Amino acid sequence: MSNPAKSIRIGTMVSASKGGADKRIGQIAEMGFESFEPFFWQTTNGQNLAELGKRCLDAIGDRDITISTLGMFGNPLETTDMDLQTLQGWKDCIDNAHHFGANCVAGFTGRIRNRPLTDSLPRYKEIWSELSKRAADKGVKIAFENCAMDGNFATGDWNIAHNPDAWELIFNETPDDHIGLEWEPCHQMVYLIEPLPQIRKWASKIFHVHGKDATIRWDVIKEHGIFGKEKFVFMRTPGFGDSNWTDIISELRLAGWSGSIDIEGWHDPVYRDELEMTGQVYALNHLKHARGGNFIVDPV
Repeated sequence: MSNPAKSIRIGTMVSASKGGADKRIGQIAEMGFESFEPFFWQTTNGQNLAELGKRCLDAIGDRDITISTLGMFGNPLETTDMDLQTLQGWKDCIDNAHHFGANCVAGFTGRIRNRPLTDSLPRYKEIWSELSKRAADKGVKIAFENCAMDGNFATGDWNIAHNPDAWELIFNETPDDHIGLEWEPCHQMVYLIEPLPQIRKWASKIFHVHGKDATIRWDVIKEHGIFGKEKFVFMRTPGFGDSNWTDIISELRLAGWSGSIDIEGWHDPVYRDELEMTGQVYALNHLKHARGGNFIVDPV
């Protein structure tokens, strides 16, 4: 019998930039993760992705674990050598996603650096219209992470898909059904946006979810504001931040959403370094509990 609880899977991200994704999957596959998102930072470093995909699936073996999404994070709109490697990486991930069993590639839109967000729209349309056709031909969805990378509407280096006003703009430029979001509450909370209503409005455009949270230090904001020397918000591993993940997953279910929530670690100010996997496994169990716990078959 299939497990309806796993219509939403809880997993984690694994770095693939230097070729060790399959080894990492083998190391942590028994910890209870139900999915993995192998991801690249700016470049695939010339790896044979078909071979990497096979090694990742071999590392999973006969476990009930999936790879739904690959990550390719960089700036494919600009034209430095590294930016062009990012663009090529997107093409390679789209072309080879099926070797991982994945049907989605996620990352940043890119951005014309140090310019207002709207100045990026013509180049966005040029690049992503082409990549959209490539993805459609391969049966692959494209999901933009909602991370500002310290940018805003006036300026930035990496991504324009970080704000619901920007989502309206980019989806108008590329109205394709298979272009959407890799959403997480954290990247909205760090700009004091309430994330829950976004699910109700944007669920049809959410293709993948990152498990990352935030702690907003309202006492700091009230005393120092958001531009003072005191840090007013921390990115957190789920279970240690402000989000009610029971509500988040309930809203996703009410919207008919299914897919993977893959934990994005390495940001928590406490559960990092030697405590990294302690925090990630806590988050894994926290999110499983928020999903409803163990699936119980009604004997009636």
